[in-house]
Amino acid sequence: MSFRYLGLPQAGFANILGMSAGQLAEIGAQRMVADEKPGYPCRVTLADAEPGESVVLFSYMHQSAATAYKASGPVFVRQSAQTPYDSDRLPPVFQEGRLLSARAYNSAGIMLDADVTASDGLEHLLKTLFAQRGTDYVHVHYAKRGCFAARVERI
Repeated sequence: MSFRYLGLPQAGFANILGMSAGQLAEIGAQRMVADEKPGYPCRVTLADAEPGESVVLFSYMHQSAATAYKASGPVFVRQSAQTPYDSDRLPPVFQEGRLLSARAYNSAGIMLDADVTASDGLEHLLKTLFAQRGTDYVHVHYAKRGCFAARVERI
């Protein structure tokens, strides 16, 4: 079974990335400079920002389904992010030895199952979740902080 890993569309963040520090503060966001790698995983490119690179931290509605599972949370987007990650290859941010959680949803946005795994077990966990009846997509989160990382779809 093959999977498609999807970064968030950069076009939706152009206005946020162009805001001043004051404007960002008004929406509870902030511009930061990456000071370590890994540590600032970009949700567009699905790669960690390089030390010295500018990122914006803001809240993003990653699960917009009109269900009890509707959810938003903090995400980093690199100031230089252009092309969203869209590939069947494991993204760089999932190759860094992170602890991940994966949440399987049906087409109505109801969570069907979830589990945690180390990065090296993600593809096995995805196979298990997508093998379940009704799984339409999976959201991967960084388990330690609980932040949304990426959407995964079946190819």
